Amino acid sequence: MTQTAEREQTGRLLPDAEAARCYLDARAAYRTMPPAQIAPALADIAGEIRRDVVTTIQHAQLGHIGGDMSVTDILVAVYWGAMSIDPLAPDAEDRDRFILSKGHCAASLYSVLARAGFFPRSALADFAQNLSPLNGHPNRVKVPGVETNTGPLGHGFPVATGCALGGKLRGLDYRTIVVIGDGELQEGSNWEAAMTAAHYGLSSLTAIVDRNRLQQGARTEDTKGLEPLEEKWASFGWETRRIDGHDFQQLLEALGPSTTGKPVAVVADTIKGKGVSFIEDRVEWHHKVPTDEQVHAALEELSR
Repeated sequence: MTQTAEREQTGRLLPDAEAARCYLDARAAYRTMPPAQIAPALADIAGEIRRDVVTTIQHAQLGHIGGDMSVTDILVAVYWGAMSIDPLAPDAEDRDRFILSKGHCAASLYSVLARAGFFPRSALADFAQNLSPLNGHPNRVKVPGVETNTGPLGHGFPVATGCALGGKLRGLDYRTIVVIGDGELQEGSNWEAAMTAAHYGLSSLTAIVDRNRLQQGARTEDTKGLEPLEEKWASFGWETRRIDGHDFQQLLEALGPSTTGKPVAVVADTIKGKGVSFIEDRVEWHHKVPTDEQVHAALEELSR
């Protein structure tokens, strides 16, 4: 069966073999280098992802550009620096698992998956179009590399906890990494998951908080205060690390394995809209589409 016929039959996107091989080669090379040496290459990839986000959201005329930009560096560090997964075998039993709990920031994830070869980059042009596999929130049935559908906040982290627990029960040593929005931590289900993960000693689980301090309509601390986050995670039984979420050396070091036998919580301080001056740290860009002039300006900034 050809790829086109398989896509038509299943509705699921198929890998881009050449891009996947390039990704696997690059990832293998990076694993032999110290974090300081890898950081510039990852910064270049992140710049490409952010440019993808701008053009993808402009074409679709919808998206969550601010959160996409804040989480980009985290995603690049996860996929090129921490995870072991094969885009040509995305359902392998021993694969590492990644879940984007803040599923509304799908445009950045899709660009990462495309550049890693999970599907062709040309598919990004279909983002949020009618019947497109690339919905505004990730769909595991249609998009290889997506472990679970996310969008309703407070769901992805509990699922990730279940993935990690399942691996432990089956004696598999894969990692599970989940990215949580900071505003999302106002959902109680996340803290139930945090207690569960600590109770079962899920040291293979890493939760990264995209701490950009903004949520839809307001600042997180004006809506419902979250600090002190490190102390909260520690009190729930987690090994905690706080970093600059845009510093690749810090990201790579923080994504190392647990040193205590506990699950790991990384509080990554980020800037919403990172990389584009007129979007950075502005609440109105949670869900806003740039004009043609703004797209031009954004792409100029991101190309410097």
